[in-house]
Amino acid sequence: MSTYQGTSALNEYGREKQAVALSSVAAAILLTTLKMAVGLLTGSLGVLSEALHSGLDLVAATITYLTVRVSDKPADSQHPFGHGKIEHISAFIETGLLFLTCAWIIWEAVRRLFFRDVHVEPSLWAFGVMFISITIDTFRSRALFRVARKYNSQALEADALHFSTDVYSSTVVVLGLILVYVAEQRNIHWLRDADPVAALVVAGIVVYITLRLGKRSVDALVDAAPSGISSLIAETVSRVSGVLSLDRIRTRQSGSRLFVDLRLTLASNISLEHAESVADVVEAEVHHLFPTADVVIHTTPQEPASGDLVSKIRAVAHRRNFLVHEVTAYAVDGRVNVHLDLEVDPRLRLAEAHDRATQLESDIKENLPEVNEVNVHLEPLLVAVETGNEARLDHLAVERKLEDLARETAGVLDCHSVEVHQVGGNVVVRLHCTLEPNLPIAKVHDITETLEFKFRQAFPQISKISIHAEPQDRA
Repeated sequence: MSTYQGTSALNEYGREKQAVALSSVAAAILLTTLKMAVGLLTGSLGVLSEALHSGLDLVAATITYLTVRVSDKPADSQHPFGHGKIEHISAFIETGLLFLTCAWIIWEAVRRLFFRDVHVEPSLWAFGVMFISITIDTFRSRALFRVARKYNSQALEADALHFSTDVYSSTVVVLGLILVYVAEQRNIHWLRDADPVAALVVAGIVVYITLRLGKRSVDALVDAAPSGISSLIAETVSRVSGVLSLDRIRTRQSGSRLFVDLRLTLASNISLEHAESVADVVEAEVHHLFPTADVVIHTTPQEPASGDLVSKIRAVAHRRNFLVHEVTAYAVDGRVNVHLDLEVDPRLRLAEAHDRATQLESDIKENLPEVNEVNVHLEPLLVAVETGNEARLDHLAVERKLEDLARETAGVLDCHSVEVHQVGGNVVVRLHCTLEPNLPIAKVHDITETLEFKFRQAFPQISKISIHAEPQDRA
């Protein structure tokens, strides 16, 4: 089972992602132009490396903008899991561009340190453009991070990482320019190499961030499980009532969406409706952690314990969707005999119903060799609500007699709410009995069985008796 966001919700957050990506493109154009102009004017490798870095950021920002336009398209027949993977491809391309930037910066820095002397002019223009760059990059990286975290977008996060890296690298470049200025003012020769050294520091920062980004991009492209998510989901699912064990969990990221595949073990004797309700609770818990997650849940029944023969019999019946109740098993002279009631469609003929009973008997003996004999009692399955009328009995006389019989039965404290109805050709009796609250349920069953026997003896025309046992009010 899975949950998809509505088209309107997708459009809403798609527009916000595209808006922040487009603003990033505009900022990259401005900073690339300023840095290139000032870098050429001053001859600063630090500033020029920042200009090249920003130029590739412009390319990356453009790719990011185009990517988020495509990645938010809904799933279709050709892309049943959506278009989210394009975000990871975009981040991978940005990784390659950043490595190219670092290679050029390192090559030029080494050349200036050892083979070529380039004069750097640390003018106010250089300081000004770098401070402008730091300010713009700080604000746009925060905006990108905010939207990236809000919608779990790796493409926007990659863009945000670029611009947060720009903040650190620009700060290093400013420091390099300051040291060059100090070297000129104080005639400290060795400080004149501060600019290429600063460029190397910039390259080191970019390489570190790029390696992290590249690893995450590759992990997403090869469907590696996102770090920490599987354990968080497993811990949450294990607390859901009805889940006996979590046998398998598979998670993968596609764009901003998480895909979760779970296999749960549930009790073997529960109905399909109960199993579905447990799965619904599990899905809701996963969506509480990750609201846009696509969740697929597969449920399997727990194998009954080796010594629990009755549960094994029920499990065999459930595999063919046989409705059974009143299952009893007992051993006589080392041979196990089984008695059970099988509910079948009331419209079936005896021959058809008997075939089903025979099939059930064969299944039980085949799966449970210790069973010697199986006796199946056929009962019609109630499929419609019948009309009931007041029974043609003296209601007050019946009620008094039933109350007298109840008072004579050990363990019964009170008998009330007696109702007698005629349903078709049958007389149906319903009543409530008050018992001691600490009685074990097996003893309660024995008492109600005794009452039912006494009632049928007193009124043979009664065909069905429903006794509701309730504990005495302790107040």
